[in-house]
Amino acid sequence: MHPVITASVPLLEPPGWALAQRELFDLLDRSWRRFADDFTGPDGELTYNGTLSSRDGGDDFYEVFFNWPQLYLLGGADDLLPASERHWEGVTRQLTELGMLKDEYERGYDWFHQGESLLLFYFLCMAAPERWAERATRFAELYVDPAHGNYDAEHRIIRRPHNGSDPAREGLSDTASYPWLPKEAEMYGFPLNWILPEGSETPPLDEDPRLGEQMRLRTGYGDTAVNLAATGLALNALILTGDVRYRDWITEYVGAWRERAVANGGVLPDNVAPDGTVGGLLEGRWYGGHYGWNWPHGWHSVGPAAAVAALAAAAATGDDSFLDLVRPALDEVIAHGKTIAFEDADSSLQSKWTIQLLDDVRTPTLHVPYRYGDEGWFDFNPMPLVVPAALWHHTAADADRERIERLRSASGIDWSIVRPFRSKEESGHEEPWYAFLAGDDPGYPERILAAAQAQVRHRLARMERYRGLDVPEADIHLWQQSNPVATEALVQLTWGGPQVLYNGGLQQARVRYYDAESRRPGLPSSVAALVSSIDPQATVVELVNLDPERGRTVIVQAGAFAEHTIAEVAYTICEDSSWIGDLYDYGHRQPSETVVSAEVGGPWLTVELPRSTRVRLTLRLDLRTRQPSYRTPFDAEQRGGTD
Repeated sequence: MHPVITASVPLLEPPGWALAQRELFDLLDRSWRRFADDFTGPDGELTYNGTLSSRDGGDDFYEVFFNWPQLYLLGGADDLLPASERHWEGVTRQLTELGMLKDEYERGYDWFHQGESLLLFYFLCMAAPERWAERATRFAELYVDPAHGNYDAEHRIIRRPHNGSDPAREGLSDTASYPWLPKEAEMYGFPLNWILPEGSETPPLDEDPRLGEQMRLRTGYGDTAVNLAATGLALNALILTGDVRYRDWITEYVGAWRERAVANGGVLPDNVAPDGTVGGLLEGRWYGGHYGWNWPHGWHSVGPAAAVAALAAAAATGDDSFLDLVRPALDEVIAHGKTIAFEDADSSLQSKWTIQLLDDVRTPTLHVPYRYGDEGWFDFNPMPLVVPAALWHHTAADADRERIERLRSASGIDWSIVRPFRSKEESGHEEPWYAFLAGDDPGYPERILAAAQAQVRHRLARMERYRGLDVPEADIHLWQQSNPVATEALVQLTWGGPQVLYNGGLQQARVRYYDAESRRPGLPSSVAALVSSIDPQATVVELVNLDPERGRTVIVQAGAFAEHTIAEVAYTICEDSSWIGDLYDYGHRQPSETVVSAEVGGPWLTVELPRSTRVRLTLRLDLRTRQPSYRTPFDAEQRGGTD
């Protein structure tokens, strides 16, 4: 019911990126099955015999599988979706028995961690919305409906830093002192050092209940900036249902934080007292809230949460001015940047950057302050491109791209370098991806696919070393660090999007795909895709059918949630078959390609790919012309329309 074009350019020499992409799909298919055999039980639960002694840990169980349904959506195996659903259900039962959940949802914990744990759930909703809609709306109602005790509509705040399904859970821990890990205390310090008498030494953080009491009273109540990530839960429900209540709640809650940022000179504050005043529990300080600017991570937690909320509000309303919730804070930390080598910085995130920078830890480059306290800005780290790239991808605005260009100019590190690492967030290669999109690095696709292969093979070796280990509570991150599913390269190259914002974002993409024959999301087998430009007026997608015998049919969707319109497509054709040569020719001629155009006028375009063919599509997109939705092209066919 939507336009159909047929590829006709012959595929003679398959491009290296296409072969590498399909090889990665094959390797990933073997790897997730191996992980399931080695580390999970028959009902999907993780093999774990211990207990959980604090409020921390539930996210670490879900995070193991966060990108498994994402791989299915990209084109992973048919049975990967039911496997992912089984693991969510198995882990949910497991965490309920461990006392972490109530009614299948986190009893009460901060949104830095809740956002991480919900990515698996969001991708399941994206892959099978009809099966997950009930849970999605039930979870969103915990925040949208004030009767559940999380939201104060009068003051437009979430009432506690630790929130969820159990309104009786208050404060930050169930112990008299804050449950510090010694390394955590050493790395991040005490967030309320200003309450100590001048000149006194900080008492042992893991033993002094007085400091724990101050943490509870001053940072355990009221709203905190990382709670902004809860908007992802409401946006997910809005996409599923279209119910304007979720849009209105996002608008109200994000709008309140935006007003507070404007009153603070544009920079988002990180705390609001129960009476609605910024700094009301911190003697007027706009900084110092739980998981805020001062402790423990600063920008690393505040920035992504603000970006999740800003993008959610913009997607829900169509009003991109909501992005000003995060832009001034981003520009503020950049403005305080300085050029130093990482080995000379006061970074509290050593483990993140040493593996990501490798030898460039000694290279002077732009570092920005992540944290703010009474003495001003501190904790300098390289400026990651995660949030700037998410903003630019959404708006395609010159100002958001120019910010990235300024960061590139200030960098002492070559952005075309692809380093062999897989961070917890399964992102971090935005800089070389951007260099590729800018036309400066045509070899990036093959290098990032090779890097992805290396990380999968490394994880398989880790799995072999640690299978059978009786995992103690202190080492539950082992599962995340052994998860062999690597999707960042596939998201960038096939969807033309950045990896999802890890602390609770929803996926961004210029395009997605459906297998028309199997009537499911993802690329069909033997088909590879490469997005080499995400300019809305010239989004370039190359599709290749590597199968020498069978044709494939791909439906191209504009946007992660069919929120864009494909106004027009220009595509390559080969109408002259003389390239095959005559009966007694020993070789072939170069096929002659021309370009034709077709009007589309909807979110979907069907591309027929006969055996051994390729096609280059140049899509002219009108961004965000439609309400984001989990509808599919097959739903539209059943209704007898294109939308």
